[in-house]
Amino acid sequence: MRNGFIKVAAASPLLRPADCIYNRDQIIHTIHAAQAGEVKLLALPELAVTGYTCGDLFGQNTLLQGAEDALCEIIDATAESDLLLVVGVPLTVQGRLYNCAAVIQDGKLLGVVPKRNIPNYSEFYEARNFTPGPGEVRDCLILDRWIPFGGEMVFRCRELPDLCLGVEICEDLWVPAPPSAKLAAMGATVIVNPSASDEAVGKAAYRRALVESQSARLCCAYLYADCGGGESSTDLVFGGQDIIAENGAVLAETQPFGEGLAVTEIDVERLAGQRRRTTTWPPAPEGAEEIFFSMEVRPTTLTREISPTPFVPGEQDREARCREILAIQAHGLKKRLEHTGCPPAVIGISGGLDSTLALLVTAEAFDLLKRPRREIIAVTMPCFGTTSRTRGNAEALCGALGVTLRTVDIREAAARHLSDIGHDGATPDVTYENAQARERTQVLMDIANMAGGLVVGTGDLSELALGWATYNGDHMSMYGVNAGVPKTLMRHMVAAIAARAGGALGQVLLDVLDTPVSPELLPARDGEISQRTEELVGPYELHDFFLYYTLRWGFGPEKVLRLAEAAFGGGYDRGVILRWMGVFYRRFFGQQFKRSCLPDGPRVGSVALSPRGDWRMPSDASAALWLREVEELEEGR
Repeated sequence: MRNGFIKVAAASPLLRPADCIYNRDQIIHTIHAAQAGEVKLLALPELAVTGYTCGDLFGQNTLLQGAEDALCEIIDATAESDLLLVVGVPLTVQGRLYNCAAVIQDGKLLGVVPKRNIPNYSEFYEARNFTPGPGEVRDCLILDRWIPFGGEMVFRCRELPDLCLGVEICEDLWVPAPPSAKLAAMGATVIVNPSASDEAVGKAAYRRALVESQSARLCCAYLYADCGGGESSTDLVFGGQDIIAENGAVLAETQPFGEGLAVTEIDVERLAGQRRRTTTWPPAPEGAEEIFFSMEVRPTTLTREISPTPFVPGEQDREARCREILAIQAHGLKKRLEHTGCPPAVIGISGGLDSTLALLVTAEAFDLLKRPRREIIAVTMPCFGTTSRTRGNAEALCGALGVTLRTVDIREAAARHLSDIGHDGATPDVTYENAQARERTQVLMDIANMAGGLVVGTGDLSELALGWATYNGDHMSMYGVNAGVPKTLMRHMVAAIAARAGGALGQVLLDVLDTPVSPELLPARDGEISQRTEELVGPYELHDFFLYYTLRWGFGPEKVLRLAEAAFGGGYDRGVILRWMGVFYRRFFGQQFKRSCLPDGPRVGSVALSPRGDWRMPSDASAALWLREVEELEEGR
């Protein structure tokens, strides 16, 4: 439970219709298996105690009494355990029979939630046996105890208030206004659905999509536990498809007619944080009924997949996503060019990754405008650190794309400027580096003035986060097409374009990808790049990981560290991660002044740093709290 992670499971035990003793034993066996696996929340199917397909046997006192007896023993089986169990059972309450979900923990029945929407169409005829449950919660005599009964209640953990459970049953999800919407407004971050959904052609995919979309709409975790193959096959077949989704993503599932439990960890801290940031999230309705329970807070072993490159789409979707991002960038630039009278575009080309993608975007924008690519003026500006490899790649790229190439050697101008300000021209300090970056920007701006053009910026999201740009140097442009693209994603975008293009363009793009990231502001050594960015500020894959979880989810250093250790699987040891994490927080806070005056640029994903949009932060905000937590982690506290 530490850091908001809870291990959860949905299961479909093999049951027998009307055999409550057998079903009791199967349920208790499943409980013990879940406990052995350190599961803290277990969801079981609709009417699991009796089986769903009992038909008119639900009118038999013998079956109903058997169900109550079995439920009592199931409750007893949870004693001295903080596992939270949700199981389906028919119960008679105040003279009426309801299709219910019992919420159980530590030998106690915490509450009973009745099914609100009773299907009575096609293969379903539940209205023949069951009464629709009330929304209003009241204490009712159940199993000789006064128990909260009703649909509109949530179950909240005292030790971790973000863990808040709501329950709806099967059909409740399929109706136009599911009860889970109100339960989420009441604070439920987790919805459990004990279900009995029979199989039909195409239904499994629809069911999965329904659960996935509801978890996204409600910003919640959704546990769907379906009846399995032990049900009667007189007219229907049940496959036992169990699904666990979180905020629009399926984390674990069992396929229809499969076996086992769907088990994973959900992150309720992440869900609660997302809701806090969503100002359209509805306020809690008045009179919301909360039932409290306790759970020991201890670390949860993470088994869910945590990508080391959270900005990079999965392999299955990567090509389409890269095309989509390129389209967003190109259409953003197209609009800016149209608005300014379709001037030429001026762009600095270094032969590195950032300027390569920016030039590809610019070429795409000119194609959209049906303007000749020769109106793109690509400028290469060799100086003290330029290597033949990067210069050659810049020239080859421009040739393959058919743009106008200009070469402006700035070595003499930079040396003269350094001499003018009293610099010795040899000491490789920050002035030595930044003088070159500012000279390059001046050249681009002046060429744009001469051509009546617009300077296209090349800096990316990762550099903006770290402030790895010269103020009023490469920091500045007239439209920054890469401002929303992190370095780790950029590599995949260029690789995808290379694969599509092939030929000379594909070949030069692959060599660009193989070139170390560098601003090339320090003299080369034996013709090779001497200044490697990742040796100075740290690996971009780590910084992009920190950036994503800090900005997208608001996580603190402890949780980011835990996720990083799980994601990189020993690729970086704890000390290395913490070292670069400290660098990230220092630079992220210390360099905000550069982001406070960024040029315009398109947002392409869920994390952006525009001071006019996604990220508004004081330029003099303190990083003390974050750095103190990093120091405590380094000290092992």
